Amino acid sequence: MTRGRVLVVEDKASMLAMLERTLSEGFDVTTASDGGQALERLKAGTFDVVLTDLRMPERDGLQLLEIVRQSYPEVEVILMTAHGSVQSAVDAMRAGAFDYLTKPFEPDEAVVRVARAIDHKRLRERAYALADAIDEESGLERLRGRSAAMRRAFLLLEKAAGLDLTILITGPSGTGKELAARAVHARSARSAGPFVAVNCGALPSELIESELFGHKKGAFTGATDDKPGLIEQAARGTLFLDEIGDLPLLLQVKLNRALQEREFRRVGENKDRRVDARILAATNVDLKQRVAQGQFREDLLYRLRVFEVAMPALKERPEDIALLAEHFRGRAVAKSGRGPQRFSEVALRALTTYVWPGNVRELENAVERAVAIADGEAIQPLDLPAEVAEAAGVAAAPNLELAVLPYREAMELARDRGARDYLVALITKFEGNVSKAAEHAGIARESLHRALKRYDVEPELFRSKS
Repeated sequence: MTRGRVLVVEDKASMLAMLERTLSEGFDVTTASDGGQALERLKAGTFDVVLTDLRMPERDGLQLLEIVRQSYPEVEVILMTAHGSVQSAVDAMRAGAFDYLTKPFEPDEAVVRVARAIDHKRLRERAYALADAIDEESGLERLRGRSAAMRRAFLLLEKAAGLDLTILITGPSGTGKELAARAVHARSARSAGPFVAVNCGALPSELIESELFGHKKGAFTGATDDKPGLIEQAARGTLFLDEIGDLPLLLQVKLNRALQEREFRRVGENKDRRVDARILAATNVDLKQRVAQGQFREDLLYRLRVFEVAMPALKERPEDIALLAEHFRGRAVAKSGRGPQRFSEVALRALTTYVWPGNVRELENAVERAVAIADGEAIQPLDLPAEVAEAAGVAAAPNLELAVLPYREAMELARDRGARDYLVALITKFEGNVSKAAEHAGIARESLHRALKRYDVEPELFRSKS
């Protein structure tokens, strides 16, 4: 690994010489005697860390910090301050400084703080590289974002990728939990192995044990051959258990044993087999609450939460909405070969004002729909779904946009709207109880579960809070 590059800014010659001598043992050091000279050094070279005095002639440390944050945001800043100015240093950290040193300090302490800042910068760079790899290698564009919430998620995902541990990914529907799991797999030591994904809520309850753990020939009616389960198919790779909160209690016992002992048995067998897959799990429900309700095993929750990553809802990172919307617009236009080149100011305000219950997936669908029906250089509010347009105070026209589409596309759009409206009404009537809703609708619970997932209808949002 290359040596870190440090710019030391200090107006006292003796202090500057001491820091240069001390830090040069481990880093490439450049010096400046004031803020103006520091800016010249920054323009001429690249640095990992700026270690600067707070009180200096011309530009002081706070002014230098502000310029670095604006023009060189990838560079970390550490402030040196006298004891009486500690509050100023604390304020500077709130403004974006990485750390501060209170004079007088031991030279070794400066080395430690600078090394820590460089480690933090490189971890952040790897996190950004992870985001780029997600886009370039796996096509997982929905994880784009530069907000603080997404940076935290990327940092955790980067750490998770390097650890062969069980990972629990939490977050509402549509936040990219499976995409995050795929990213962790792609960056892990198991990337050459398979990535096997299963939705625990969509598998029929009578088949889920056989699907996960496999079965022996003759174990039950219809078991005409030995069959390896998904956990074996993921050998030397990753098994991703989506919606783990819907796993039946009896299967939770078997999964917990597999995680604890790294062993399992196929249905109908008496011999143990070794688990050679990394387990990643995801949930959009509060598993602690499920434990309290007797619907989820506490010991399994602890096994799963060895390392937890929370994917933020879109409302927690509104600054990413415009970036995501523009990305989805560009991709949709590139796919069709035609379409609007931008969002109107009012349409963009609508997108950023609306609270997206379906998160990034809902935003993506809304933008793709707008590209399909927009007539002109810019997407207008009326090209957006009615509820989104209304967020900007624009009343939506009564479905006149359907006439812009070819018959087949218009019918598909109308069908999808009708299907979602029905599912929302159904799940509202039964207060989020999928089993009762499926019984009333006359379809299998698993089929309803798949339909709810397809149309981004989250049963948890409709459950009674009493």
